[in-house]
Amino acid sequence: MPALGSPRRLLGSLNCTPPATLPLTLAPNRTGPQCLEVSIPNGLFLSLGLVSLVENVLVVAAIAKNRNLHSPMYYFICCLAMSDLLVSVSNVLETAVMLLLEAGVLATWAAVVQQLDNVIDVLICSSMVSSLCFLGAIAVDRYISIFYALRYHSVVTLPRAWRIIAAIWVASILTSVLSITYYNHTVVLLCLVGFFIAMLALMAVLYVHMLARACQHARGIARLQKRQRPIHQGFGLKGAATLTILLGVFFLCWGPFFLHLSLIVLCPQHPTCGCIFKNFNLFLALIICNAIVDPLIYAFRSQELRKTLQEV
Repeated sequence: MPALGSPRRLLGSLNCTPPATLPLTLAPNRTGPQCLEVSIPNGLFLSLGLVSLVENVLVVAAIAKNRNLHSPMYYFICCLAMSDLLVSVSNVLETAVMLLLEAGVLATWAAVVQQLDNVIDVLICSSMVSSLCFLGAIAVDRYISIFYALRYHSVVTLPRAWRIIAAIWVASILTSVLSITYYNHTVVLLCLVGFFIAMLALMAVLYVHMLARACQHARGIARLQKRQRPIHQGFGLKGAATLTILLGVFFLCWGPFFLHLSLIVLCPQHPTCGCIFKNFNLFLALIICNAIVDPLIYAFRSQELRKTLQEV
């Protein structure tokens, strides 16, 4: 969000171009070939944010209402929904303030807008970090439930889950404050990119290992029933498709934004990198799309939660 003459801190300072109004344009680059620029209208930002807002509010309300969902796994899912909710709220708030600035409504409130800009930047950054952390926590929780099923309830206890949740929120807030304060330092961008790569690697390793164990279990059942090939192939294809969707959505929605951060460090002045920088708003829109897809992947597939949603 432009703060009346001063650059936006972390996220906005990385946006090399102002929001455009056309849906798809070829932006000329004076030092290189033409750039394909996908512009995101403010109305689309608002629409995506509101859809995500409704979805994640429903998830939080359902988990809070149903005592059967008061378990560590669902608490992690609830915190993921709250993180995605903050992503949506902060982007909707930012877009609304930008529209008011363009209309001249907030022209006399420069000091208030400056402080609001700082709050929104911290909110966006902390919600992104916490969202990635809770995605990793859900993967670890599912891994323990499969490979240490007999010890799961002694390993993943409610007090331990609450400590993990509190630690993630505190670390996310501290990380966002430091990132906003030192946004122009290369080490900050490298740490954020490294964090994303670590989360991607963690999720990939855990989910692939879980899929391999599930296929091994399916083969054992198939041998007992003497129908090895049909069951194993069908289960393997279904598991691979689920894994591809889960990791693919994660990489597709978060990867472009962290690629943007990487290129700022690697080639800030290169014409080709400049073309990618022009699509910053698209990368933010993909993150909001992830906040819309997360409830579909992690929450709404639960029959108990869907039943509670009908009551809500």
